[in-house]
Amino acid sequence: MEDITVNELKERLEKKDKFVFLDVREEWEYDDDNLGAKNIPLGDLPHQLDELEQHKNDEIIIHCRSGARSGNAKKFLESKGFSKVRNVLGGIMAYRDL
Repeated sequence: MEDITVNELKERLEKKDKFVFLDVREEWEYDDDNLGAKNIPLGDLPHQLDELEQHKNDEIIIHCRSGARSGNAKKFLESKGFSKVRNVLGGIMAYRDL
């Protein structure tokens, strides 16, 4: 699925659109600054996949600090059969620059 820009994410959050929102940064990064997404660090994702299993066909939007880890998380989830995964381009750094 096509990735999402920070502008589009901001609009969707403001409208309270329905999607699964996932932050794959480390816990300390999440504690410092977060957008309200569920935090599952990238390294823990394979071990916590069962927490997302019910959302296999739902839209999942993933972000991290810059978009690199979330891009890897997107590829991983797609390889596990998740069909509607989107990466936030530029991550939280770009979001905070809006």
